[in-house]
Amino acid sequence: MRMSMRTPHEAFTDVRPATECLDLLVPPVADAVRGWSGPVPVDEVKYVDTDPAVADTATLVETHGPWLIESSANCVIVAGKRGGVVTLAACVVPSATRVDVNGVARRELDARKASFAARETAIGATGMEFGGITPLGLPADWPLLVDAAVADIPYVLLGSGSRRGKLIVPGKALPGLPGARVLEGLGG
Repeated sequence: MRMSMRTPHEAFTDVRPATECLDLLVPPVADAVRGWSGPVPVDEVKYVDTDPAVADTATLVETHGPWLIESSANCVIVAGKRGGVVTLAACVVPSATRVDVNGVARRELDARKASFAARETAIGATGMEFGGITPLGLPADWPLLVDAAVADIPYVLLGSGSRRGKLIVPGKALPGLPGARVLEGLGG
């Protein structure tokens, strides 16, 4: 059972609706915010401007508050392979865990082999910066695998598509994103 937790909003002084910050977002993320049709109103998707030097989770929580680890999630790109066909997918897991690439993710992608996508592949395929990849604005035909624990977080702190800035998104909005599948145990 989850105790009442602080929200990421409390860690930052300048929390604004993402709709007011489109010029700070990379094009695919800005497009996703503009065309938002998720299960929560778009004004619940917030943007916070952060220093790119503290984009990595460990540094971010050290800088803004260790309690943030409880509401932070990482979005990583995996490549599933079967018979010469490569399927790229995004996996969103709690920041304190790692994606179970060779178990849950591989099985869900019906792949014979799965691995983290190469940095160049992840950047090129998403149009986002490595270390800032977010589930908003990914190619609509990709599987988006969301750990059930992330979907249960009231407000999730995620990348914004670049190393500068973060998004705060209600966890319940993630299952409504294109291609989303909620899975138990994706973050091992």
